[in-house]
Amino acid sequence: ITSFLVLEEAPPILLIAIGLDNGCIYCIKGDIARERITRFTLQVEPVSDGTSSPITGLGFRVEGQAHQLFAITPSSITLFSLHHQPPRRQTLDQIGCETNAVAMSDRMDLIVGRPEAVYFYEVDGRGPCWAFDGEKKFVGWFRGYLLCIIEDQRSRKNTLNVYDLKNRLIAHSMPVGDVSHLVTEWGYIILIMSDKRILCIGEKDMESKLDMLFKKNLYTVAINLVQSQQADPASTAEVLRKYGDHLYGKQEYDEAMSQYIHTIGHLEPSYVIQKFLDAKRIHNLTNYLEKLHDRGLASKDHTTLLLNCYTKLKDVEKLNHFIKDEDGVGEIKFDVETAIRVCRAAGYHEHAMFVAKKAGRHELYLKILLEDLARYDEALQYISGLEANQAGLTVKEYGKILVDHRPAETVKILLRLCTDGGDPTTRRGSNSMRLLMIPSPMDFVNIFVHSPQYLMEFLENYIKAVKDSPAQTEIHNTLLELYISKDLSFPSMSQENDFDDHNSKERKGKEITNGYKSGTREKAKLGKEENKTAKDIVDRQRKGLALLKSAWTPEMEEPLYSVDLALIICNANAFKDGLLFLYEKLKLYKEVISCYKQAHDHEGLIACCKKLGDSTQGGDPSLWGDLLNYFGELGEDCSKEVKEVLTYVEKADVLPPIVVLQTLSKNPCLTLSVVKDYIARKLEQESKLIEDDRKSVDKYQEETELMKREIEDLKTNAKVFQLSKCTACTFTLDLPAVHFMCMHSFHLRCLGDNEKECPECAPEYRSVMEAKQKLELNARDHDLFFRQLRGSKDGFSVVADYFSKGVVSKTTIPPENAP
Repeated sequence: ITSFLVLEEAPPILLIAIGLDNGCIYCIKGDIARERITRFTLQVEPVSDGTSSPITGLGFRVEGQAHQLFAITPSSITLFSLHHQPPRRQTLDQIGCETNAVAMSDRMDLIVGRPEAVYFYEVDGRGPCWAFDGEKKFVGWFRGYLLCIIEDQRSRKNTLNVYDLKNRLIAHSMPVGDVSHLVTEWGYIILIMSDKRILCIGEKDMESKLDMLFKKNLYTVAINLVQSQQADPASTAEVLRKYGDHLYGKQEYDEAMSQYIHTIGHLEPSYVIQKFLDAKRIHNLTNYLEKLHDRGLASKDHTTLLLNCYTKLKDVEKLNHFIKDEDGVGEIKFDVETAIRVCRAAGYHEHAMFVAKKAGRHELYLKILLEDLARYDEALQYISGLEANQAGLTVKEYGKILVDHRPAETVKILLRLCTDGGDPTTRRGSNSMRLLMIPSPMDFVNIFVHSPQYLMEFLENYIKAVKDSPAQTEIHNTLLELYISKDLSFPSMSQENDFDDHNSKERKGKEITNGYKSGTREKAKLGKEENKTAKDIVDRQRKGLALLKSAWTPEMEEPLYSVDLALIICNANAFKDGLLFLYEKLKLYKEVISCYKQAHDHEGLIACCKKLGDSTQGGDPSLWGDLLNYFGELGEDCSKEVKEVLTYVEKADVLPPIVVLQTLSKNPCLTLSVVKDYIARKLEQESKLIEDDRKSVDKYQEETELMKREIEDLKTNAKVFQLSKCTACTFTLDLPAVHFMCMHSFHLRCLGDNEKECPECAPEYRSVMEAKQKLELNARDHDLFFRQLRGSKDGFSVVADYFSKGVVSKTTIPPENAP
C-alpha cells in the first residue's frame, strides 16, 4: 500500500481507495460495520513490459451525485469517473509526481508538486501552475493557502512555505527539520517530524496580519486580504482609508482619492473633504462629492460644496449633468433648496429653475422668475398651468410683485381661481361643497396693498360673477372702505406724476426764460390733477352709496356688510349720504337730524322731519320739537322755515302752543309776526274747546242734581206702583206679585229663582259693575298707566281720565294697629 484515502459519502456509507505499488487501486464501498460492502479494482496503467508504477497519490472530487477519483503515479495523472459502470478512465497528463506531493484544493482541484513548479489540474486537464524551485517534499492546502515543504538542493535543508496565491506572496516561511507527515486539521498546520516531535502552526488573527502589512506598506495586499477573508465593510473601509492616507502623504492625490471613494458609506465624508479643500485639488474633491451624491449619502452642505466647485470651475457640462441628471431621468439625489440657493447665488438661474420645476417646488421656481429674472409674463403663464390649490398658494406669496408689474393679468388669474373659470355649472348654490373649496377672494386682498384700484376691479368683477359667495360680508366691507375713503393712493397716478415731474425737470432749462408760461402750465397741470382726484372721489362714493343700498334692501333683516364698520368709514370720511342712509335704516332718526343740522341744510332738515316725524308711518313725532329747538337756538333769521314747520306742527298737533312759544322765544331774530297766525288759530281752537267743555260740565251737573233728587226721593217718600200688567208676560198682574224700585212689576212665577233683581234693568247694572271692577283692576296695573301716559300726546288728559273714573282718587286707609 502506497497511498490511502477515505470519502464519507453519506454516513455510514464510506468509499475507501487504497493505492498499491503495482499501479492498482483497490476500492471498498458500503457500510463496513455491517459488512454490506462492494469491492472493485481500478487499473491506472496497463502492464506491458512486466513493470508497473506505484500509486503515489489519490484525490476525490465530488460534484452532486458524480464521484471522480484522481490517481497519480510518477509517470501519469489519471481521472476515474466512478458514476459510470464500469468506471471510465481518462489520462490527464503523462507526468506524475513522487509520494506526499499531492493535495486537493478547496475548489476540488488537484495540486501536484514537482521540482520545477506546482501544478493545478481540473477534470479537463492541466490548469495554472506556479513556479517554485526546489524539490517538493510535501504539498498541502490550508484555508486558501498552498503549503509546500521544499528541500534546498544545496544545503539540503527543508523549508515550510505558506503561499497566498491570490495576493501572490509568501504568507509565511520557516525552516523545518526532517518531516515525515504534513497534516491540516483542527484549524492548524501539523508537522510530524522524523524524531517523533510534532510542530503545530496556527494562523494569526486578521488584525495582526494587517499590522504587519501596514508596517511594510503592503496596503494592496492588506486590501486583498480583507476582501478574500470576507471581512465586514467597516474593516475594509478602514484599510482603504489607511491606504488613502499613505498615498495622500506621498502626494499621489488621484490614487488617494480613488481609495477614499471606496470608503463612502463608512468613513465620515468631512475627513476626506478637509484634505482636498485646497483650490489645486478641487477636481479630486469634485469627484468625491459626485460619488457621495450618487450613493445618496450627501447632506445639504455637501450639495452646496459640490455646486460651488462646479461654479468655481465654470464646468457647465458637469453642472448640467448633475442638475439635469441625463435629461431629467431619475430621482433627485441632492437637497433641492440648497441646490437652488447656490445656483442663484452663482448666477445659474436656468439651472435653479430646472431643479425647482423638476422637484415641484413651484414657489421657488416663481421666486427665481420674478426676483432674479423679472420675467413676469412667463411667471403668469406658469401659474396658469398649475392646479388651483397650488396656484392659489403661489399667488399669495408672490402676488404683490405680480400686481406691481402686471396688475391686469394678475386680476384675470385671480378671477379664474376664485370663480372656477366662470363656469356656472360648477357652482350649484351657496351650500355647494364645490364653491366652498374654491379660494376666497379675501385670501388675496393683501397682495393689493399698493394697488387699491385693482383690488376694487377684482372685487367688483368677482361679485358680478358670484352672487352667493360665503365671503360676501368681507367683500362688501372691503369695497365700502375702498369706495368711501378719500385718501386712497393710486400708484398709476403717482407714476404719471413722477414721469411728468421728470419731463418738467428736463424742460426747466428751456423754459427758464419764460417763467410766466412755465408757472401757468404748472398751475394748469395741478388743477387737472385736482379735478381728476375730486371726480374720482365722487364716482367712488356714488358706488359706495349704491352698494350700501343694494346690500341692505327693505326685504333684508340684516345687511350684507358690517353696519358698525360702515358707520365708522362714513364718519371718518364725512360721507353724509351714507350716514343718512345707515341712520335711517337703523331708525336713529335724531342722528339723521343731527347730520342736517351740522350741514345747515334747512330744506333737507324740514324734508327729513316730514318723512321721519309722521307717527302714522312709524316715525318719531318728537323730531319736530328738536327741529323747533334748533331754529330757536340758531341765532339767525329763519322766519320762512319756522312758518313752514309750524304748519306741520299745527296739522299733526304734536306740540302744545306754550312749548312752541317758549322754544322760539330763544331766537332774538324771530318776531311775533312769525307765530301770530299760529297763536290766533290755536287760541280760537282752545276757546272753542273750552266752550264745549263748559257745556258738558253744565249738562253733567244737571244730570247729577237729578240723580241726587231721585235718590233722596227714594229714601224719604213712599213709592206708588200702579202697573196692572206684568212686565215680562204682559198679562194682568195678580198676586203673588213683585214690584221693583225701577217701577217694573212681575208675576212671581215669571221671575223664577231670580227674585232679587229686575230682569229688565239687571244687564245694564251688571255692565256698570263690571266696568267698575275692571277700572279697579287697572288701577293696580302701573305699567298700563305709564304706557298710556307715554303714548299720549297730552299726558294731562290721561291723568284726568283716571281721576274722572274714580280710580286714582281711591285710597286704602290701613288699620290703626297695622304693623
